[in-house]
Amino acid sequence: MMNFNFDSRLFWTVFNRAIEHYHSIDNVDAPLDNPYEEQKIEHYLYRKNWIDTVQWHLEDIIRKPDIDPVKALEVKRRIDKSNQDRTDLVEFIDDYLFDKFKNIEQQHNATINTETPAWAIDRLSILALKIYHMHCETVRTDATDEHVAGCKRRLEILCNQQSDLSQAIDQLLEDIAVGKKYIKTYKQMKMYNDPTLNPELYSKKQ
Repeated sequence: MMNFNFDSRLFWTVFNRAIEHYHSIDNVDAPLDNPYEEQKIEHYLYRKNWIDTVQWHLEDIIRKPDIDPVKALEVKRRIDKSNQDRTDLVEFIDDYLFDKFKNIEQQHNATINTETPAWAIDRLSILALKIYHMHCETVRTDATDEHVAGCKRRLEILCNQQSDLSQAIDQLLEDIAVGKKYIKTYKQMKMYNDPTLNPELYSKKQ
């Protein structure tokens, strides 16, 4: 077993705490009130899911058919910033994990995983939101029986995905902890938000 105090059960607990907290307020402008101490992984996981949860609802808002175009552009800009914040935080969590595992002695045949631990954890955060909202659809009293039944089937699939992904994350962390796999941190190098790399931005200055 891992000698570290984190695994998918902890991640899932923190994500769902953030989701429940957000929906007790249900306001995309609500300030983040992080209950976890900074420097601990729970703090960054909670913040990560809060970003995801707010963005989930911004994505709903921007799809309103009668949304004012000016408002839609404002929301789109906010989603763009949220995506960058999300990416930055995932990369930060990878750096955090890299530091935690840096003294692990790697086996001579250690391999690298197709995705980093934090990007797998990112997928778990999104899955927590999908499960929460799909469950909400299964208890609607204003929906048809067919809608509810279909959402229950989808919810079952999502729960199976959560079980599989959690197991895969734990296996990856275990393999890193015993030196069978190793972490390399990568940066996404997103160009469209960088005024020095997006030609639509830097060409306007010339």
